[in-house]
Amino acid sequence: MDFDVVIVGGGLAGLALAAALRRSALSVALVEGKAPGFPEGWDSRVYAISPANARFLDALGAWRHMDATRMEPVRAMEIHGDAGGRLDFTAYGSGVSELAWILESSLMQRELWETAKRQGNLSLLCPARPQTLALEPDAARLTLDDGRTLVARLIVAADGAESWTRSAAGIDVRFDPYDQLGVVANFATELPHRGTAFQWFRDDGVLAWLPLPGNRISMVWSAPEERGRELLALDPAALCARVAAAGGGRLGALQLMTAPAGFPLRLMRAPRSVAPRLALIGDAAHTIHPLSGHGINLGFQDARVLASVLCDKPAHVDCGDLALLRGYERARKEEIVTLQTVTDSLHDLFGPASGPLAKLRNIGLNLTNTLPVVKNLLVRYALAS
Repeated sequence: MDFDVVIVGGGLAGLALAAALRRSALSVALVEGKAPGFPEGWDSRVYAISPANARFLDALGAWRHMDATRMEPVRAMEIHGDAGGRLDFTAYGSGVSELAWILESSLMQRELWETAKRQGNLSLLCPARPQTLALEPDAARLTLDDGRTLVARLIVAADGAESWTRSAAGIDVRFDPYDQLGVVANFATELPHRGTAFQWFRDDGVLAWLPLPGNRISMVWSAPEERGRELLALDPAALCARVAAAGGGRLGALQLMTAPAGFPLRLMRAPRSVAPRLALIGDAAHTIHPLSGHGINLGFQDARVLASVLCDKPAHVDCGDLALLRGYERARKEEIVTLQTVTDSLHDLFGPASGPLAKLRNIGLNLTNTLPVVKNLLVRYALAS
């Protein structure tokens, strides 16, 4: 089976890339081991989607078909330090209608999966798992577990942080664990959030409340591993009380909507994101600390830029050509390195519980809060990512 592009991984980034190639003349295959399942009720995996990526998803034809009653715009954001520091953003103050959109992972994946099933130039190979990969001068050859061999001009690794494809291609990455768990859960709130996202830098981690439709929030608590395990072990009433107290009771009493889940946090850097006949996107190319909320936004921008490079290339240029792929790598490098550095530095800055650094970091938050030009620059960067 011959294709121009074979995408390994049917997560959000892989599906977005496939959809972005729908109007190209390229033949595309997407390899995924298991069709996505969609939870009943609310999904505890929630993302903050930047306006730029909302526009990207709309250009793919996916955004307009998502259930608007399960999407919440962020109109304001409060960031609190651990010693009185505070930073506030508002959409109104930044001259935009919203700072971000909060929605469930499954909501996006459902629509992108349905889009992939309808796509004329896409072969959706599911269930299928890769077994061997050979990157050769003339083509890449991917053998599947059912014996089929796919011959492609380009293989795209979109199979997550533990990417089989990246490993099979011989690209070694560096993992730096934060020794933290990201604890996630959804809650109903006693008081309305009014479209406000909250973030607290605490001595026991970073706590974020993201607004969901109605009186509901999604929580992400990036906590030291021991504290994270304590949170996961609490009964529902105790967890609600702990989370409400950690947020200073801002939204009154909380009621648990989804069982809490935890996942280890780590920074992952790849020495390169392309090789002859290979490109990495999404978590296969990079991971960052969730305190910025930019993880999936980076993955969507990887998909957008790579699709643009492939769609705009001259007809005689091989889509697996290393010189072409390096254009994608250069276009993405600055944003990825910047966000990895910033989030890693913020994690380090707010790690110590006391001392001169605690005073300095909170002064920094308060100072930034008084400088509209600096605040607007920060917001504009977030809106464009």
